[in-house]
Amino acid sequence: MAKQTISEGRNWYVVHTYAGYENAVMRNLKQRIESYDMQDKIFNVIVPTEKKVKIKAGKRVEEEEKIYPGYILVEMIVTDDSWFVVRNTPRVTGFVGSGVYPVPLEKKEVETLFARMSADRVTHQINLIENDAVQIVDGPFKDLEGKISDIDEERGKVKVLVNMFGRETPVELDFLQVKKI
Repeated sequence: MAKQTISEGRNWYVVHTYAGYENAVMRNLKQRIESYDMQDKIFNVIVPTEKKVKIKAGKRVEEEEKIYPGYILVEMIVTDDSWFVVRNTPRVTGFVGSGVYPVPLEKKEVETLFARMSADRVTHQINLIENDAVQIVDGPFKDLEGKISDIDEERGKVKVLVNMFGRETPVELDFLQVKKI
């Protein structure tokens, strides 16, 4: 690479890391920024996460989940020196882009990602799909069996077709009220 500024201006870049090491890479890179005195070229390092509700051991648990496992975001001005500091951080495999040169994220992509990260709404996650056989474990229909007809992950609800009085009746339940058979 030539001794010149590769890209003018402050932009967000995606950096590929070993999967599972995103937080370690973020901490390591922040230390390297200080030790190499690069605060004027590398401004922010984040692991993009969002809140998800999962069901663990029958309980509703809110967790931070990585949006893009194996990637971190770095806000920086790309120069030979700043590129070197990021690229040679342990467990970094490279920038996302064409060849050696990193390609910045578009402003709209960054705004969408940050909106997703700061959303107050929590998305639910459960390992059920339509037509799964389930047993109702809570509420007025407890111990009845049925088949999932619809899943609303955003609200954390499922519609279960339950056989009552010889016909299938749809019942809307919370994720916590059913278990897979």
